Amino acid sequence: MTARTLPSDQEMYEAVLARDTRYDGIFVTAVTSTGIFCRPSCPAKKPHRRNVEFYRSPREALAHGFRPCKRCRPMEPPGKAPAPIRALIAECEEHPLRRLSDQDLRDRGMSPRTVRRWFKKHHGMTFHAYQRARRLTKALGALGEGADLTQTAFENGYESLSGFHHAIRQITGRSASQSRTATVVRLSRATTPLGPMLLGTTDDGVCLLEFADRPMLETQLRRLAERLDAVYVPGTDAVGQQLKTELGEYFEGTRQSFDVPLATPGTPFRQRAWQALLDIPYGETRSYAEQARMIGKPTAVRAVAQANGDNRIAIVIPCHRVIGADGTLTGYGGGLWRKRYLLDHEARHRVDGS
Repeated sequence: MTARTLPSDQEMYEAVLARDTRYDGIFVTAVTSTGIFCRPSCPAKKPHRRNVEFYRSPREALAHGFRPCKRCRPMEPPGKAPAPIRALIAECEEHPLRRLSDQDLRDRGMSPRTVRRWFKKHHGMTFHAYQRARRLTKALGALGEGADLTQTAFENGYESLSGFHHAIRQITGRSASQSRTATVVRLSRATTPLGPMLLGTTDDGVCLLEFADRPMLETQLRRLAERLDAVYVPGTDAVGQQLKTELGEYFEGTRQSFDVPLATPGTPFRQRAWQALLDIPYGETRSYAEQARMIGKPTAVRAVAQANGDNRIAIVIPCHRVIGADGTLTGYGGGLWRKRYLLDHEARHRVDGS
């Protein structure tokens, strides 16, 4: 992979100056004056531009004679939670009604303040708020299946109906009765070589997979909520875990298609456009005009491009495989450099005749 798959040098240097965690895993920064390479978000002293070189991976930096920073640990997978945090999350998933206090964390040798800061940074809420949200996820699922409101409240650890009503409104912005019919979308993070992605699943399948720094992410979340009449809660499920596994295999070059079920609400035209994307073979590309012909609408090139832009499940529904008629890379919500990375990645791992 060449440097052309990366953001511009100026963009990368500005990310280093801002210690922007969104670029962790996308590139590493090597400092010639110290011989050390770091994550973009490293809290160490900011290097002067003339002393900085950029590499796509730690392996490339090592090959050029640089050693990893002991402070930001760039050899560890980007965005991966420390083992004690992973254990906490797993416990919350397995026992959502269990309430872990600060003293419980101390008994496990963990600092409540450190745990709080990690959850605030990576999930936008404290650990205790995360626990409450996971309990509420279970309760919302029960309500959606027609369970009794009072019974659901007490079975999920709420000491009063008023407290249950308040918790639901605080998380979902809806009353308990309104939440009974809402679709629950479980949101979690997936780490990839191209940076973290936001993953959303419903009982029907994956409904969201977007790069966390995509400018249109907030709009996509709003549109999805409207389409599904959805509420968002933190957490994952078997489908989410399946997608994370399949994404890992895709980036390792051992998977060329995805088996995970998809939930893609949209107009009939968009559904056809997205199916056409799924029909483009791994390692190949099509123009927007060819995609329009694939769905029997040869004059709807602009509408097809708009449908691709509204695709909420990146990589799995491969809108990155659509290029301009002259072969140039055009429009990709995650950034053209990511589109180039994905196309180059597939070209390298494609088996002839597959």
